[in-house]
Amino acid sequence: MITVIQIIVSILLIGCIVVQHRASGLSATFGGSGELAVIQRRGAEKLIYNLTIVLSISFFSLSVLQWYVG
Repeated sequence: MITVIQIIVSILLIGCIVVQHRASGLSATFGGSGELAVIQRRGAEKLIYNLTIVLSISFFSLSVLQWYVG
């Protein structure tokens, strides 16, 4: 039962990560602009960001729970 819940949470987590928008991409990694930009999330973007945090904590907790129970 825990495995099925973990699979569902992992699929939702993958979806949330893929949907998120990154402004700088890989260009900043390889010598792009060195400015620190403050990113304000509003509306749906903030909801997806918070959902990603909740799902990642849930996934980790389910993994630890499965390790101790199974």
